[in-house]
Amino acid sequence: MHDGNERLAQDVAVLVAMAGQMGEYLDSEILFWPLGRGGLPMLTLGGYLLREHRLLALPDLLTSEQRTQVDAAVFQFNQALADRVVRFEAKAHHELEARLRQWEEYLKDIDRGTFDRTSNYDTAVETRAMIHALLDRLSLPPYRTETRPTQHLALLDTRLQGRWQPGPFVWPEAWTPAYPRADYWWLYGSPRAKEGQS
Repeated sequence: MHDGNERLAQDVAVLVAMAGQMGEYLDSEILFWPLGRGGLPMLTLGGYLLREHRLLALPDLLTSEQRTQVDAAVFQFNQALADRVVRFEAKAHHELEARLRQWEEYLKDIDRGTFDRTSNYDTAVETRAMIHALLDRLSLPPYRTETRPTQHLALLDTRLQGRWQPGPFVWPEAWTPAYPRADYWWLYGSPRAKEGQS
């Protein structure tokens, strides 16, 4: 696993790049938007909000220059949203449905015995964190959260809890202040593999 600070530095660069193209992205019909630079993930609202949450919650792990960059990116993001509330909400719900399907497929793979406990849970769970970030933002005015995604997530969480093995935080330890166990229990442990299956 990469050093936590190195990953945060990467998060800052990605956040800045995403914020810079957010207006164009929201005006488009594209859900997964290529940022146009090698090594960068696709721009999505979940990807942006995941990083924004982490970076705003961990200012002590950033340099003053990085904090300035984050503040500027958040300002740019909010400016892009100012006259695109309806587009943001529609796109966020569209992504939420896609992320829920993605997470459900991962859990089905665990149920089928495709993955064991040592596999890539720390990477896969990023999808669950994006779902959390999207629902968090949609719970704030002027947005609204539909009932169906929340119910779908509750069912998926129940499925995960059925094979949950509590354990250490799956991401760098220094990030725990951004992810309290009460709200992010699914980052503190891993799912047990299905026994008797290959």
